Amino acid sequence: MAKQESVAERTEALLVPIAAQYEVDIYDVEFVKEGGDWYLRAYIDKPEGVTILDCENVSRALSDRLDEEDFIENAYILEVSSPGLGRVLKKDRHLQSALGQEVECKTYRPVDGQKEFSGVLASFDEESLTIECGDEERKFSRKDLAVIRLALDF
Repeated sequence: MAKQESVAERTEALLVPIAAQYEVDIYDVEFVKEGGDWYLRAYIDKPEGVTILDCENVSRALSDRLDEEDFIENAYILEVSSPGLGRVLKKDRHLQSALGQEVECKTYRPVDGQKEFSGVLASFDEESLTIECGDEERKFSRKDLAVIRLALDF
């Protein structure tokens, strides 16, 4: 298991009781290096949306638990936030909740001369994802998708 995944999984395990205490859902946890800095990001959500106070409460409690456990070797910056309106759909549970909604997909390589597609998420499975683009359906291999996110509708 990669170091980043191990840190993210252990952090998510610490976050479970904290999320329950503050009545928020864990959307995702990631441990990534950007530039010269490591970031430990916890994304929280709830049906009515998270507030700054929710993020502050969870951040303080998680920071305390991380200090107690002290399993991360690198210096890092802890961030707790909402996944946002244009949230990235990484996990099957994210895709499941987005079925029937407008999404934007970016591919690693051009498909029919383009790398960006938008449409309604129609279905997905372990290997592929299908979006309805107007009158046609487009099926993509999940390994060919660089990112899929909810479309921002303004």
